[in-house]
Amino acid sequence: MNHEEIKRYFETNPPPLEVELTPWAKITNTQVFLKSCYTTIRNFNGPVDRCPAWWHLRDFYILMKKTAQQAAVEKIEETPFEEIPNQASSEPETAA
Repeated sequence: MNHEEIKRYFETNPPPLEVELTPWAKITNTQVFLKSCYTTIRNFNGPVDRCPAWWHLRDFYILMKKTAQQAAVEKIEETPFEEIPNQASSEPETAA
């Protein structure tokens, strides 16, 4: 995945305004962070894999994807099962 693909991902899935990238690195404005990474990568002379901004962008992307997957799993786990209408109950009915 290259930085243009990551850029398209964040255009369709904007991250929250503030993100804790690591315990010692908190991003207070993700849009400014992303713009800075894109500009630095574009202006970097040399292989992109040597650009520090590329590694920051990649780490941020991985964190956001992982967070989105965890949120989806938690949502599924929190969703209660509902009875399907018109399905017979497993409990025997008693006559009154």
